[in-house]
Amino acid sequence: MDDRRIVTGAVQVLPLHADAYPVVDKAIAAIAATGVRYLVGPMETALEGTLDEVLAAAKAAHLACFEAGAEKVVTIIKIGDAVGGSTIDDKLEKYR
Repeated sequence: MDDRRIVTGAVQVLPLHADAYPVVDKAIAAIAATGVRYLVGPMETALEGTLDEVLAAAKAAHLACFEAGAEKVVTIIKIGDAVGGSTIDDKLEKYR
């Protein structure tokens, strides 16, 4: 299997913090800084890149919550993968 294939993923950070929105903003900024393609949604952020890049972006988002002041964080990660790769556009094409 090609390690350079593109996968899609989704990350949802749930900072257990009194004012969670600024913490989530920091998590999204951390994702942006990784350089992966991303699409912010109302409940999670979609990611696109190699498997290693997507996992690194999810980890960056998770750790950014602590850097922003959260004492507890629950992070949910989903990976969509296929032998031939998987992109955000492929998944959304029929809805656009």
